[in-house]
Amino acid sequence: RGYNINDLCKHTSFMQTAYLLFNEQLPTPSQLQAFCQTEQENRNLPDTLYALFKDIPSHTHPMDVLKIGVSFLATQDTNNPLGHNHNTQTKAIALFAKIPTLVANSYRIMHDLPIHKPDPALSYAENFLSMILGKKTQDPEKTKLLDTSLILYAEHGFNASTFAARVTASTLSDYYSAITSAIGTLKGPLHGGANEKVMDLLAEMDAPEKAATIIRNKLAKKEKIMGFGHRLYRTGDSRVATIKALGYALAQKEDKTHLYNLGAIAEEIMINEKGIYPNLDFPAAMAYHLLDIPIPLYTPIFVASRLTGWSAHIIEQYQNNRLIRPGCLYTGPKPKIGRAHV
Repeated sequence: RGYNINDLCKHTSFMQTAYLLFNEQLPTPSQLQAFCQTEQENRNLPDTLYALFKDIPSHTHPMDVLKIGVSFLATQDTNNPLGHNHNTQTKAIALFAKIPTLVANSYRIMHDLPIHKPDPALSYAENFLSMILGKKTQDPEKTKLLDTSLILYAEHGFNASTFAARVTASTLSDYYSAITSAIGTLKGPLHGGANEKVMDLLAEMDAPEKAATIIRNKLAKKEKIMGFGHRLYRTGDSRVATIKALGYALAQKEDKTHLYNLGAIAEEIMINEKGIYPNLDFPAAMAYHLLDIPIPLYTPIFVASRLTGWSAHIIEQYQNNRLIRPGCLYTGPKPKIGRAHV
């Protein structure tokens, strides 16, 4: 949409950024108020979906539950034709409103925790964090940290999950199918699932005296260090500094800088010895840990944000559609005569 992402973090909320992606321009105060009201009115889930969550095994990854939830919501949509129709944006905004409720309460049900229904009096980020934690949360710094992460994750060009969504939409399949394609793609640790794997790395490092040794041993074994490197950013991910600064400020305030100290050691080695910089998943994982968010929910939170970008791409694909059909170069055996052996 033509805006610098870090400027949006400084001057807008995630809801303003979401409106921008859905509508191609930032909202006026009255437009924002109407958009927020629509989002708040669409947060609730059908009771039948809550009942479904109770039958899903607790070992199921939340991203798989999210795919099930989105597919179920598709069945509840009485106007879900194939291909583009004028209701695509309406569907997208309604799903956008429901995703936090789906993410938080499916996890709570599957872990024998009480449901925490959405609160229409709270902002998007406040409500999301409150449902995850099971208690009303109105800490401005924590809300700002989550809200900023949602802005940073909202849209990022033709990444793997966005491309998957557009490929599905290009076949003139329905909106929900395009979204579930994207969710399945984002689940992978080489894409959205990397933020979960960052926590595995930090847990393994455990203490500063171990950190450098562990990182260097992994490099010596040519293991991938999750949360570092990006195909587009060879000299550093421009989104990192904003979320890292907010997270570290909150960590200092709460005297919880341990993970940031470990992260700093990993960053120094990776940058100085390999010329590889952290990507957004690295500081975002530490931020979510600081907010007491369960690790399996890190990637589903990414979905709540990126749904806005996916939806903008899906709508754009429908508006000027051509089937996306990648070609390939055959490198197999030379042509053979189709004759059976006797």
